[in-house]
Amino acid sequence: MKPTALLLLGGLLVAGSAHAQLGVKAGLNAALLDGDNISARSEFKTTHHVGVFYEAKVLGPISIQPELQYSLQGGTFKSAVTNFDTKLHYLYAPLVAKVRIARAYVEAGPQFGFLLKAREEGQVMVGEDENGAAVVASRARDAWSRYEKTDMSLCVGAGFKLIGGLSVGARFVAGLSDVNDAKSITGLNDERLRNRVVQGFVAFQLP
Repeated sequence: MKPTALLLLGGLLVAGSAHAQLGVKAGLNAALLDGDNISARSEFKTTHHVGVFYEAKVLGPISIQPELQYSLQGGTFKSAVTNFDTKLHYLYAPLVAKVRIARAYVEAGPQFGFLLKAREEGQVMVGEDENGAAVVASRARDAWSRYEKTDMSLCVGAGFKLIGGLSVGARFVAGLSDVNDAKSITGLNDERLRNRVVQGFVAFQLP
């Protein structure tokens, strides 16, 4: 039984490799930091992402696609006295299941991210003058200590296969984690922030 099982397993691996494709992708993000108890208005910020992926067919129209992706996220915060951008640089590892319908496909799965860099830039309130009016200044500062170093998300998307290995697609990524650093949260009224990203991309798979 053992030699037979090993031969069967080897055959499955060879068959899977024969129907696997390495690819690259790049596109734009519409990124937002959304959540609870946010004192300023949060707006989408246009950023970008790039990555590599490996699509392996499993059965019929079903395939599994692990990826490695760099994604610049964050958002824009506006209020009467502030207007600044938060830029969060992540390295993500999505793992999506894909189902093909002719040239179209749908996909869904989790992704795990690691924060590479965090920065805040713009107009922020730094204090009050003798009359109690807000004092605003331009700031560009490192924000690494303010954010959690990991992020867990769910992503769903769809796309369409073109010719010559090209495809186009879109994906919505919903963060499940509060990305505020827990050490900075002291009460129930402190901000809870989660990543929300809409991605549009072009991909190319090697033959």
